[in-house]
Amino acid sequence: MAWLLPYVLVGLGVGFAIANLRILAQFARYLRLRKHTLLTWPGPPPPYYGLVLFLGVALGVLLIVKFAFLPHTFTQLFGESMMFLYFAYAVPLTRKISRGFYADGVWAENGFIHYHQIGGIAWREGEPPTLLLISRFKEMARPLLVPGAHYSAVRRLLRDKIGTHDIMFAGDTLDLAGHDEREDV
Repeated sequence: MAWLLPYVLVGLGVGFAIANLRILAQFARYLRLRKHTLLTWPGPPPPYYGLVLFLGVALGVLLIVKFAFLPHTFTQLFGESMMFLYFAYAVPLTRKISRGFYADGVWAENGFIHYHQIGGIAWREGEPPTLLLISRFKEMARPLLVPGAHYSAVRRLLRDKIGTHDIMFAGDTLDLAGHDEREDV
């Protein structure tokens, strides 16, 4: 059974390498978008953030000990190195991405959505209030936690975006009912 461990670690390394690349791509996208902010705020820490940082430190110590004192090969260190990069660098990097409204779309808790992709919005009351951005193309909603200090500004911004038809709920159908979509905010 011990012969299986290196293969498991390489498999974990590949999975964490993909996760690291996805977070790096998200951060690169954020760097391009941050010049065009309309209304943003810092994102909340992820759940169990302290535990994530502790895992990063523990994996860093493990890598130092293995590298300095134990015989090792690249494949033995690959999985642990990718996990270390994820917990120590990639997850803290996501905290630097400001949530909120940009010129092209909204950065929600789980990624960016363009205005033209938003097919509906809903509010979930709570502390803080959560804006649900419902995708026009996928059966999913992206949550955006809105701090209380920004709640009224977000509602005004949504109303303006609906008024300028950046966000449209009616789709391609001919709407003759005279309904003002800005009232849906």
